[in-house]
Amino acid sequence: MAQFIKVANTGDLTPGSGKLVEVDGKPIALFNIDGHYYAIDDTCTHRGGPLSEGFVEGEQVTCPWHGAQFNVKTGEVVDPPATQGVTKYNVRVQGNEVEIEI
Repeated sequence: MAQFIKVANTGDLTPGSGKLVEVDGKPIALFNIDGHYYAIDDTCTHRGGPLSEGFVEGEQVTCPWHGAQFNVKTGEVVDPPATQGVTKYNVRVQGNEVEIEI
């Protein structure tokens, strides 16, 4: 059964930034896009780069290793070299707590 797990506080991420969080040892990239929070797998499907360390512009994050781009809302590939998207997680905010559904 799915459950929401607290991973951060709203003040931990400034708008337009990403952060690595871990849930049960799984690395997940959490993003703040204009005050809305989104979560996708942290590992780029091209060569395993850390998406949480990527450059965020609008709804896209660019992998810092080889430049693959992903939509942070959907996990879909926007621009190669990656050809496969990453998993997207549901996020909710309760007060100032950011939670991811696992």
